Amino acid sequence: MVQINSVEELDYRKINVDEEWNDCVGNELIMHTIHAYPAKFPAFIAWKALNYAEKEGVQIEKVSDIFCGCGTVALEAKMRGYSFWGCDINPVATLIAKTKSNTYNLDEITYFYNQILENIKKCELPPNVYQEANDRLKYWYYEVTYCDLYKLRQAIIEEIPDGKYREAFECIFSSILKACSKWLTKSIKPQVDSEKKEIDVMLQFDKQINKFIRALSEIKDKDTHIVINCENFLAKKELPETDLIITSPPYVTSYEYADLHQLSSLWLGYADDYRELRKGSIGSVYNSDNFMLDAQQLNNTGKEVIDALENIGMPNSKVKSVARYYIDMQNAVKRCKKMLTDKGMLFLVVGDTEYKGVKILNSKHLVESLLDSGFQDIKIGKRTISKRICIPYRDEKGKFSKDKSKRKVYHEEFIISGRLST
Repeated sequence: MVQINSVEELDYRKINVDEEWNDCVGNELIMHTIHAYPAKFPAFIAWKALNYAEKEGVQIEKVSDIFCGCGTVALEAKMRGYSFWGCDINPVATLIAKTKSNTYNLDEITYFYNQILENIKKCELPPNVYQEANDRLKYWYYEVTYCDLYKLRQAIIEEIPDGKYREAFECIFSSILKACSKWLTKSIKPQVDSEKKEIDVMLQFDKQINKFIRALSEIKDKDTHIVINCENFLAKKELPETDLIITSPPYVTSYEYADLHQLSSLWLGYADDYRELRKGSIGSVYNSDNFMLDAQQLNNTGKEVIDALENIGMPNSKVKSVARYYIDMQNAVKRCKKMLTDKGMLFLVVGDTEYKGVKILNSKHLVESLLDSGFQDIKIGKRTISKRICIPYRDEKGKFSKDKSKRKVYHEEFIISGRLST
């Protein structure tokens, strides 16, 4: 890790790959794999971040993640016995995060599963249930598959009361929705595979239930206080006090998480139109329709990137989304400072991206944001994203590829830490 006291000192040629952040520590918990999630935060990075903060002298009682995604940091904090607070604007993400970090009784899980099976045997579908379904769901599912999923969804609602067990079964239900749909396997972009065959819904659900039970058997109960909220961090009025924030911000010009989670959002009733969930998402091109670009709000790095993008003719909507992203991230850093205890730490993992030859310097922008917000002892390191975790090329359909002639996506990430005082 290289210490940075000013933006001018940030020389990427001097930041070598730190093998400490590359080496995976053992096998990750099965619980981390119960639901697929795009660009998931590696569990071993969360574990090492906790070690790093402890070695740097942070007295940890509570850990937070302001963009908690599917709850990797939450689960790793729980395994250490730390309290945790986290939030994410995406309801599917927070459903997964809560499920991973809650404590369950295995007998209760088995009981509810058997009740669901009995309910499905007796279930009678309403007339025209498929014909009257959400048009988007009809687009993604064959009629037989839709009807089987409908029965399963209704059984979960009818047999399990509101609470953590309902959420757990909804999460498991959510985890099979893409596999059971026409969604092109392993594709990042939402697109139909016209040759995909119908999938046995209950076979998929049974596999995921058994996986969840195996995951629970690995985890020793910890008496920790875990809070995970579905809310916009930038709009939250009362910020909790915390000792350590570990987070990986969403990347600008990257995923539209609302689009990628559309099946779960529609099935679970989070929205009648999944596009509603794009609103407020940091980095979304759809989050800037009414945004008035004021370059004076941007720090110097942000201004340089925006100027470069305008010079190459990037569409105005995308320019605004990048500017909005940078302003949001500057505000997020300021709010993180308000949350931290006197000797607390902010730990960030972010990658730089590129648009038609223009480097989108997310890491430099964050370092400057920390400096502007009064953070001290700012350090930056670099890691290589393992090809086992992320194949560095994508084909025309957005699928990961090993073909070097295809478009290369980012393959490095930067580790950034900052303290209020030491």
